[in-house]
Amino acid sequence: MGRSRTRPKSARPTSSDSGGGRASGATLASATIPRVWQGIGYRPLPNAGDARPLFEFAALPWPATGDVSFAWGAFAAASGDERLVGALVAGRGGGDAMLHGPVVITETQPLEIAAQLVAAALDQATASGITTVFARPQGLDRVWVRYGFIPVPESTLSTGLARPAGVGLYAWRGGSALWTLREAAPA
Repeated sequence: MGRSRTRPKSARPTSSDSGGGRASGATLASATIPRVWQGIGYRPLPNAGDARPLFEFAALPWPATGDVSFAWGAFAAASGDERLVGALVAGRGGGDAMLHGPVVITETQPLEIAAQLVAAALDQATASGITTVFARPQGLDRVWVRYGFIPVPESTLSTGLARPAGVGLYAWRGGSALWTLREAAPA
């Protein structure tokens, strides 16, 4: 019988998934794999501008020009083709990100489509090394609570993400609402 050897704690390899630093390319690639849920396809948008008409239709603010870090779209089959029925874009400032949207323009399970877009964005944000994700309420409290977002004051936004004051703010930090605002204070 062989003996197993345990490594001392100091010799354990570190993982990019442990929350420190940027994720490896493989981790980021796996976080951006297209998904399908109940006939709706979700995938990263190579051109975030494709989502802009949805934001204009819903009269939601679009990130400042050039501030889009990543975008996700929800696609429904439409007579042999597919059409964009939902989207979410994110701007990044250092280790923080601000979600814009989600915007959903279909009457079939819009809250669940919004939730799937948020889940995909959180996966990509985590894989990209983003520690705090902010979002405006937009009446999606059930979606934000489902993923562990908590209400926070506007002053917690980093200067790179600060825009004119809105109607409130939610924040997600590593899937846990057990953090203090002192930890998130901008430097």
